[in-house]
Amino acid sequence: MINVGLLGAGRIAGVHASAISSHPSSSLVAVSDINHKAAQLLASSYGCEVRDSEQIIADQSIHAVLIATSTNTHSELMEQATAAGKAVLCEKPVDLDLQRARECQSRIQKTGQPVMIGFNRRFDPNFAALQNALSKGEIGKAELLSITSFDPAPPPTEYIKVSGGLFKDMMIHDFDMANFIMGEVPITLIAVASSMVNPEIEKVGDVDTAVVTMQYLNGSMAVIKNSRRAAYGYDQRLEILGSDGLLQARNVLENTIVKSTQNGVLSAKPSYFFLERYMTAYRAEWAAFMDAIIQKKDIPVGMDDGVTALAMAEAAKLSFALGEPVELSKI
Repeated sequence: MINVGLLGAGRIAGVHASAISSHPSSSLVAVSDINHKAAQLLASSYGCEVRDSEQIIADQSIHAVLIATSTNTHSELMEQATAAGKAVLCEKPVDLDLQRARECQSRIQKTGQPVMIGFNRRFDPNFAALQNALSKGEIGKAELLSITSFDPAPPPTEYIKVSGGLFKDMMIHDFDMANFIMGEVPITLIAVASSMVNPEIEKVGDVDTAVVTMQYLNGSMAVIKNSRRAAYGYDQRLEILGSDGLLQARNVLENTIVKSTQNGVLSAKPSYFFLERYMTAYRAEWAAFMDAIIQKKDIPVGMDDGVTALAMAEAAKLSFALGEPVELSKI
């Protein structure tokens, strides 16, 4: 049995707690959070203890930690946990600062401990099936990837101030998804963006609507579209055109009922909240992490992936500021 400590007790930590507790090979033994009340509430729901993060990391009977704290603590906690001999699954991004993330990557490598970055969308069964079909050559050579990611509503501006903004907090998932689907990283990125949803977002130095176009060495392309507002729900779609066909992963709907009458055909809206939409993916992500550390397999989404996605976010942010394409190799 793998004893696990959960660092963080926010809403995403609750999803992780469920995944940890439901897995046959892991046991949630302790949780920490600077909000002691939140930690107590989560701990009481899963029958575990409330401790400080330092106590969890120092406890030799705890074999792994899941880091779901604020982004500005990720690098330091990963370094401390791996130095203490623990396996780590850390929520994205690795850090808000790319140089700090690269330093963290180097220090962690020296410990030899497994570290997985929480790009949960790779484990969505629909996206994974699309990637598998593409890798088998079912539509020939990949030529044009389109990723749509629209949130139903923007987060509070207080969250935006500390989360890294749209490129590093929201679109970073899509950068990793593009790498996962295409099997390589782009050579150039160009970003356009604006604030149309909430003027307060612009006041804190961020955007709420953005499009990034990426080009690859072989000439293929990818387009990522992000918006902080989709009135109809949480819109998450993939489409890739290949030399011999097209693959699409459509939205997960609130239900599968389709009503057809003389007035037309109606179906349900997309799931409204990301936790509902990706619950299956979070469980699959934890299962993959457990399999990797128990069977001593390669981590499916490692620090290299986390740092690369952060570099792409940095490139997109720079492209938007400069109004011109940016070469990823220069970031």
